[in-house]
Amino acid sequence: MKKQFFQFLSLFLLTYFYGLSQGTVTTFIIEVPQLQTSKKIWLYLPHNYKTTKKKYPVIYMHDAQNLFDDKTAFAGEWHVDETLDSLKAEVIIVGIEHGNEKRSQELIPFSNEKFSNGKADNYLDFIVNNLKPHIDSNYRTKSGKMNTAIAGSSLGGLVSYYAILKYPKVFGKAAIFSPSFWLGNEIYTLTENTKKLNTKLYFLCGDSESESMVQDMDKMVDLVNDKRCTCMHLTKKVVIKGGKHNEKLWSKEFGKAYLWLF
Repeated sequence: MKKQFFQFLSLFLLTYFYGLSQGTVTTFIIEVPQLQTSKKIWLYLPHNYKTTKKKYPVIYMHDAQNLFDDKTAFAGEWHVDETLDSLKAEVIIVGIEHGNEKRSQELIPFSNEKFSNGKADNYLDFIVNNLKPHIDSNYRTKSGKMNTAIAGSSLGGLVSYYAILKYPKVFGKAAIFSPSFWLGNEIYTLTENTKKLNTKLYFLCGDSESESMVQDMDKMVDLVNDKRCTCMHLTKKVVIKGGKHNEKLWSKEFGKAYLWLF
């Protein structure tokens, strides 16, 4: 009986303290008047959120279906919660579900011969003027720009970069994975016409994604570096040998991006 008691106590303590080292993931629905829809938001709170009175930086991330749960992911998940738990990271993640068949429309910021009717301006207006105020009002956040990041891959990488150009006073950091810069020259022109660029930027792609991925990203990194001294250490470029355009790459590299940005 005594042996069984100590076995039970050990299991209880192990479970209890393991639980304290894990963040929590919950969801809620919010209206998006800018797109005449509603969206499911996935919220990650860090392991010590409930046991402290600390305030936390926030990362807004796109394609929330792919971030936390393999069951909802298109082709595997990012394992964002497991990665942050392993790092004992003190950060809040706000994952925004994409609009399924409307995903491209939501994440592309312009219209051209390759794509028409991009509504990223509406999408970002929702994040900045609806979602962020909701998060800042209901959770203990550090709301300033250097504690507010935006992150995504592919079209999510494109719109994350566009966001820091459009809202430089809101987003002070960004993780830009495998960005779809190939969609048009508009994003390059916008960068060239931007006078100041003080955002901390982490660019990443694989060298086995497409013929132009590395070249397109290099072109953008060069434009960014022309805007500021490399001595500021605000730009990080990573090209993964053999890396392909998929969640496996982005999942593996997410933790490194987080550590560099924060």
